[in-house]
Amino acid sequence: MRRLTIVRRPGLHRSEMRPPFFDTTGASNRRRLCSCALAAAIASVGIALAGRAVPAIHDARKSALVIGNARYRGSPLRNPVADAQAVAATLQSLGFDVELREDTTLRELVESLRAFVLRAVDSDVRVLFYAGHGVQARGRNYLLPVDTEPQSEDEIPGQSADIGEFVDRLGEIRRGINVVILDACRVNPFEGGVVVGPDGRRLKFRGVAPAGLARLDAPLGTLVAFSTAPGGVALDGTGGGHSIYAKHLLANLATPGLAIEQMFKRVRIGVAEETARAQVPWDSSSLTGDFCFRPGHDAGCGR
Repeated sequence: MRRLTIVRRPGLHRSEMRPPFFDTTGASNRRRLCSCALAAAIASVGIALAGRAVPAIHDARKSALVIGNARYRGSPLRNPVADAQAVAATLQSLGFDVELREDTTLRELVESLRAFVLRAVDSDVRVLFYAGHGVQARGRNYLLPVDTEPQSEDEIPGQSADIGEFVDRLGEIRRGINVVILDACRVNPFEGGVVVGPDGRRLKFRGVAPAGLARLDAPLGTLVAFSTAPGGVALDGTGGGHSIYAKHLLANLATPGLAIEQMFKRVRIGVAEETARAQVPWDSSSLTGDFCFRPGHDAGCGR
């Protein structure tokens, strides 16, 4: 039986807005801290694999961090927590050791990302799923904790998590594969916004208007999936408890024998059709091996 760890936050406190190791430059300190810790962890387990092949599915060590942020002070979202819970349950059923985090503060968000890199360093498959607000600032992408209140673009790096740094740290691990799924390309949560869907309904949608998130190239052994294309926006959902992207992801994630690239292609087609191409998911892949989330019955990636 695989482990599902759930961490919920009952309340928010202003004093927890910034971890002790943050200052106004934010990113440089996070980068040094995570890089040093990761280098030590990699050395301690003696990783020396040059390839990125994944062992047979039933033998693979699989770890996942799933985050759903919805209770934003100024711009709450409807579906991220339900999205995260459903994805966490599905991944657990597929043999992953899963940590589920809900409505994370800045301290909790940064620490959960840092700790995941360290604890999953010897895993064969590492997955991050994030649902919530995301913004870009000066070409870099940031995941927003629920207690963030930046007053200007300059304050975003010190009050959020740089997803590019997280992906870079995963890319330094020379074994297994990384899958980063971001349902986070929403409009600016500090301004609010709606989009008219193909059926005429006005829907709240989750990035910074009008630019969405910036392009992020996956390092070797990594696939990064966005719920919409760079510069696009993602719908938060019209009902049924899930965002449009999460709905199609959940519908395809556990398909037996379906290669990961084909799985994300199905998600892209489904979302694009449902939104009349108002939202078109995008991914960047540098995977060199085959992987299916659920094994199939042939000799392909599911064996």
